[in-house]
Amino acid sequence: MEDSSRYDLPDSPRSVGWTAAEHCVVADAASPFLTESGAVLPYVEVEYETYGTPAADGNNCVLVCHALSGDAHAAGWDAHWERDNRPWRKDRPGWWDNVIGPGKGIDTNRWFVICSNVLGGCYGTTGPASVNPETGRPYGLEFPVVTVGDWVRIQKRLLEKLGITHLYAVIGGSLGGQQTLEWALAYPDFMDKAVILASADKLSPQGLAFNTVGRHSIMSDPHFCGGDYYGKEKPDKGLAMARMLANITYLSEESFHDKFGREFQYTENPAYNFQIEYKVESYLNHQGLSFVHRFDANSYLYITKAMDYYDAAAQWGGGNPAEALRRIKAELLLVSFKTDWLYTPEQSLEIAKVAAGLGRPVNYVLVNSRKGHDGFLLETEAVSRILGAFLNREAADEPASE
Repeated sequence: MEDSSRYDLPDSPRSVGWTAAEHCVVADAASPFLTESGAVLPYVEVEYETYGTPAADGNNCVLVCHALSGDAHAAGWDAHWERDNRPWRKDRPGWWDNVIGPGKGIDTNRWFVICSNVLGGCYGTTGPASVNPETGRPYGLEFPVVTVGDWVRIQKRLLEKLGITHLYAVIGGSLGGQQTLEWALAYPDFMDKAVILASADKLSPQGLAFNTVGRHSIMSDPHFCGGDYYGKEKPDKGLAMARMLANITYLSEESFHDKFGREFQYTENPAYNFQIEYKVESYLNHQGLSFVHRFDANSYLYITKAMDYYDAAAQWGGGNPAEALRRIKAELLLVSFKTDWLYTPEQSLEIAKVAAGLGRPVNYVLVNSRKGHDGFLLETEAVSRILGAFLNREAADEPASE
């Protein structure tokens, strides 16, 4: 069992307690969903969770968008982990539990928080593992390629189904930050504030390269079977390799030194073989093996492809970032992490400068973290403090700082 002492347990006054995912059909035969690629999905179901209580005037709704391997379970403890066969949730709360809850940065005593799983994911929202109503079999690679824009439009449909016509804020880190930016561009009148953490308007060529190798690892696995592996042996080795590679991008060089150095895992001297010897090898191996038990290889392909395609300036400004950002009306907060080299501080700062030059209300915070890209998940004390200050501030009179 994982050590739970670092978490707020379900009965803690700072925890949202036990949670239960809900499901909502947002597309059906009467109202199918058209993807940006031109494909039609005749049926889409979304899994989501909510925390807190909606205000009578509906002005306290906050949408949280998850990153690549995240899901709708952002806070609290899953009451149905066993029923839904999600044993990895048994001994730990949602992925941002230290940030969402009573008295935390996203204070559920004040805010009504919503988080949903993305289209193409593998946690209850329609994706490649879902049954294709036209064939009666899992979609596999027959599922259409989806985009960040598709995710946001599906989220918009979900909110409409829930009767939510306005958001106080949209918040997301990494790939969730790109969803947040897309929200601010696609629906500029729908929210008051937008918070983008450890993200940018597009992925760098180096990031594209890492994703390419990850997908190649999966698709080269002999058990991949062209994506038609459901009910058979899964491409676990390929998915584990993709996850190991991705984890290298999530940490900084400083973080690797702090966590592992060049220390051996089991001995003090080389064993002169090709088994796992260094602590960093053991860490990456563990990350890969644990990931295959909770994620679908096809979903990994689809989500990383959406990540690759996203380019806000190309989508909304004809390649001109200023023309794209001119659409934004929400007050922006950009939070970057000093040693993040996947979505660099320079990328976040450039968005802030362009937005400020357009006269948009914008705040920029650089967190002095050694933890790399994962800082938005790991630096929870700083993140919680920054978010709390920004959300509770009614106007942009004083910029946030860290």
